[in-house]
Amino acid sequence: MGKIEDKTYNGEIVAGSLLIEESRKIARLLLEKVDFDEWHKAIVLDNILQKRSPSAAIRQARLIKHRLGTMDKELWQLIHEGSSEITSQALLAASIKHSHLVGDFMDTVIRQHRQTFTPKISIGDWNRFLETCAQIDPQVQAWKDSTRSKLKQIVFRILAEAKYIDNTRNCKLIPVSIAPEVKTYLVKKNETYVLSCMEIT
Repeated sequence: MGKIEDKTYNGEIVAGSLLIEESRKIARLLLEKVDFDEWHKAIVLDNILQKRSPSAAIRQARLIKHRLGTMDKELWQLIHEGSSEITSQALLAASIKHSHLVGDFMDTVIRQHRQTFTPKISIGDWNRFLETCAQIDPQVQAWKDSTRSKLKQIVFRILAEAKYIDNTRNCKLIPVSIAPEVKTYLVKKNETYVLSCMEIT
């Protein structure tokens, strides 16, 4: 399993799943290259993410910006203007790049399920996965049960939003075809790890 650049597994994704509509808005701000004041106005004053409090808006905007910041304006364009399928897959690609917690779960657990014709993922799969993560990054062992549970909810929701599982209740795996636009981008940018995680079906 990999790490996020020089960092270990992080729990920043607890701030949200793919956040498709919110990410379209953040992608537009990044494409427009807004400065700090314009960013603050959009997120806090105009509340374009429509959150209940400024702190929630700032936290979620930060997550999305960090996530999208792992890629470049070509992917931002796909997120901003693409169909729901293209946008969700582009966001999944950025999520995998941003958090190997997402990517490694797909690359190991879901891949193994595909190979063994196991139709569903489960809480047990997640718990065993975290045990493996803790061997790579000891800080994972210190995560509270509430954090582990929330991360599971977020990762499973990401998989549902990207149409890798039917929904977060039955967690049934479904076949996925990578949109040509997303695959072309990942191949061109040599994002082999991300593509490998996504091409598990």
